[in-house]
Amino acid sequence: MKGTGIVRKVDELGRIVIPIELRRVLDIEIKDAMEIYTEGDLIILKKHSPENACVITGEINPQNKEYGIGGRSFVLSPKGAEILLQEIQNQTDNVPVSK
Repeated sequence: MKGTGIVRKVDELGRIVIPIELRRVLDIEIKDAMEIYTEGDLIILKKHSPENACVITGEINPQNKEYGIGGRSFVLSPKGAEILLQEIQNQTDNVPVSK
């Protein structure tokens, strides 16, 4: 676990503000759902990702497919797969060819 050096107090309603710097780094937007876990005396917050949601588009549909290797996996919708393929093609088109 990585420390940030940030300390916040709990207010009278039991709330803690997540600093904007962390929200930007972790791509947490206003109104995003957060999951709360505990592990021993730790409280763990994680941005909620609905089951079977595409990691690129956020779409949830029956055509989504899960891909993974070695215990790590991700879900892509057909549209998300197209976006990813296009991005890969754009990146490989810009790679200089060595002779």
